[in-house]
Amino acid sequence: MAEKHASYYVPAQSPWPIVGAIGLGLIAFGAGHTVLDVSKQQEGYGSTVLSAGLVVIAVMLFGWFRDQINESMRGLYSDQLGNSYRQGMAWFIFSEVMFFAAFFGALFYARMVAVPWLGGASNNAMTNEVLWPTFDAIWPLVKTPGGTETQAMGWYGLPLINTAILVTSSFTCHFAHMGLEKGKRGQLKLFLGLTIILGAIFLYLQGAEYVHAYHELGLTLQSGVYGNTFYLLTGFHGMHVTLGTLMLIIMFLRILKGHFSADNHFAFQATSWYWHFVDAVWIALFVIVYVL
Repeated sequence: MAEKHASYYVPAQSPWPIVGAIGLGLIAFGAGHTVLDVSKQQEGYGSTVLSAGLVVIAVMLFGWFRDQINESMRGLYSDQLGNSYRQGMAWFIFSEVMFFAAFFGALFYARMVAVPWLGGASNNAMTNEVLWPTFDAIWPLVKTPGGTETQAMGWYGLPLINTAILVTSSFTCHFAHMGLEKGKRGQLKLFLGLTIILGAIFLYLQGAEYVHAYHELGLTLQSGVYGNTFYLLTGFHGMHVTLGTLMLIIMFLRILKGHFSADNHFAFQATSWYWHFVDAVWIALFVIVYVL
């Protein structure tokens, strides 16, 4: 008797990958020019291009999720395809881990290698004398070779509050997932809604932190390696929180329409994976960037 194999659905050509690539390109271009505009304290088109990129990404997410929903509701997906989706999401999160590992690695090199060398460690006394005789090898560096001075961003206050908010959002996301698996739609909607609200509050407070850093601490992109690594790590994480919050909103709208069941909810599961990943990255970022 011939063995029966599950059918594997091959989707039709989709415009969403190229739309997503255009959106990411606009975000990269817009973010770069926004940084230049802020650095030069001038009005430019960077923020407009950045906003356009975010809109394109939002359209892409809504459209791509819509197509996936329609295919799933038509019964086109098999268990084999479900496993492929899970593997794909796992690899995507792994690539994000490597993405942040590169930036954490740059921070580690600056703090543990470059700064001690400039201070004359490891037989580099001549390097210290020639490049920066008055250099004080203490992190964070609050003074650049050109004389620009800043204040370090402490961990107490907004950073600690944001950490509590994001950790709490991880728990609310988990409780929402538990509600879905147990068929408790009320619990699902309540805790997912709370997760979205907490994510939005986090982004608002991070914006308030940036305003405080720029205007009260003098911590800008001209603040040398400390300012650059600070905004690089926290800024990219903020973009990931923005994307995660948008994905949660899409999941919430789907739930209001009656989508997902205890046995069939991969999209929600993948979004919760991503949100927990974003939370874990922030904890590492809070400890390494703010506390240590």
